Amino acid sequence: MNGTPAGGDITAPDTSWEELVTNALLGTDRRPPAHAAPGRPAPVALLDAAAVATVRRRAGLRPARAARRPERAPADPRPALPAPAARRLTTLLADRSAGGSGGRRGSTPDLMELLPQWLAAANAHGYAAPAQTLPALLDAARGRTDLRPAALAFAGPRALWLARLNPDWRFALRAAPGGGAALPGADDAEAVRRLWREGLFAERAALLGALRARTPALGRELLASTWTTERAEDRLMFLDSLRTGLSEADEPFLEQALGDRSRNVRATAAELLSTLPGSALAARMAVRATACVALDRTGDAPAIVVEAPHECDAVMERDGVVATPPAGRGERSWWLGQLVEAAPLGTWQRRLGGRTAEEIVALPVTDGWQGELHAAWCRAAVRQRDAAWSRALLGSPSAPDAGGPGAVSLSERAKLLAALEPAERAAWVAGFIATHGLSEAFQLLGVCAVPWAPALGQAVVDALNIARDAGSYPWSFSGVMGLAERCLDPAEAVRLEALLAVPDEREDAAPGAGGYWAEAFQRLVTTLRLRAAMARELAPPTPPAPAAHPRDPAVTAAAHTGTRPPAPAPAPGRAVGHPPDPAVTAPAESSAQPPDAAG
Repeated sequence: MNGTPAGGDITAPDTSWEELVTNALLGTDRRPPAHAAPGRPAPVALLDAAAVATVRRRAGLRPARAARRPERAPADPRPALPAPAARRLTTLLADRSAGGSGGRRGSTPDLMELLPQWLAAANAHGYAAPAQTLPALLDAARGRTDLRPAALAFAGPRALWLARLNPDWRFALRAAPGGGAALPGADDAEAVRRLWREGLFAERAALLGALRARTPALGRELLASTWTTERAEDRLMFLDSLRTGLSEADEPFLEQALGDRSRNVRATAAELLSTLPGSALAARMAVRATACVALDRTGDAPAIVVEAPHECDAVMERDGVVATPPAGRGERSWWLGQLVEAAPLGTWQRRLGGRTAEEIVALPVTDGWQGELHAAWCRAAVRQRDAAWSRALLGSPSAPDAGGPGAVSLSERAKLLAALEPAERAAWVAGFIATHGLSEAFQLLGVCAVPWAPALGQAVVDALNIARDAGSYPWSFSGVMGLAERCLDPAEAVRLEALLAVPDEREDAAPGAGGYWAEAFQRLVTTLRLRAAMARELAPPTPPAPAAHPRDPAVTAAAHTGTRPPAPAPAPGRAVGHPPDPAVTAPAESSAQPPDAAG
């Protein structure tokens, strides 16, 4: 085959593979083969040539050295997922492409939206992920960043093993502390110092975060040892990690950071110090803020008077006050807000005549400063997580003004609610919905604990029912419906069954609204039942009742009387006289064997 055969042959070596591809793309009618044999149809000759060239190309490959086999996948010591729950996980992962299609959803539950809740429950039980579900689980986490923490925690060490073999899953290594590598313990001082000096930024950040969670002082000392040599952006990120375990012991270091070259670093240090009520910065801010706010008793009733600062000096800037306001804000009001926000809230009880937070918020504020002052108090209550001030600024949920006495926006109200205990938070939002309906409650519902407390769930269902009966546009409540599917207690499904029928449409109702409402309530009921089934499947199997011991008093008494000892009570979910349900009584078994090695 060193030359071209007589009569011409397209399979000759001088016919390149690129030429064959070009002929195929253009078609033999437009570009006939250059060396086709006489009497041979051009298309057939081209295919013959491609077959011969393919064999030639494969035969010409030189064998390469075999790549090193990957290490074995690490073992996962956690208990295996129950078989019904494993099947449910497969179904949830298979539905991940169905979400976000837009348009009318119908009555079918959105399974992908239930996956975060399923993962949280599985992690709470401490189960290990079945091996065969790991690729789909990693694909789902790759497409949705909100899934990643729970998905990677559930997937365990094998997910990191897989992520090293597939570039599409490298995000798992970035999300894992230290890029998936084991971090040294606090007792291994030399390894800690070496990783801090030589590690990548992600590894160092993970190390600092782990140390702050266990031994905050050691983490702070490690950061201080290299502080002056770090880049500004790294200093900012490292400083933010001090929020974990923040205490008065961190004050000297943070005071030093107030003199940093970077404005962002200075601002972060000032924010952290202001959350420590006993810090020197908090005291300085209290002095400045109280010089601007006072109680006026000269009128018929006491009122708050405000004299905003006239300048922002260098010392204020060092303490974190930003001198230049954003567009549309006045300088003096901008400075005042920052001073009040950073001052300890306990300052105002002493400054304003020993009044409580509720009494202070109820005082009138002169010259139109009330909005600015209350907004700053809102930010201070959120930053200092002060429940008393949050409660005062929220006001009564049934007040005519939905904004309350101090909150200036829905987002501010949601932040203030986060400072309250879950039960109080749910009761406040339930009262708000009962008075104002659902139109402004979406953000407030988002901060309530899941599942919603019974009173809150009832308030939401009642408000949805009222909206349906009023002929409201159902599409306006799609967001609340989606929240209800994920957050309502599954026990509410029984009460919702009465809402499944298509209501008679009012003349002023939106066309087709009745059918939409019926579909939405049907989807809600189906989703709640599905969530209840998921919880049952994830529950650990009930251990069998121990056999009666011969010395058991019931057995002894039966032996003397000639009667049978009492039978043990049936397991939950079993009817007397029926065979046991394997899903209840059978021990959990793994739905997959651990991968021993790659391939």
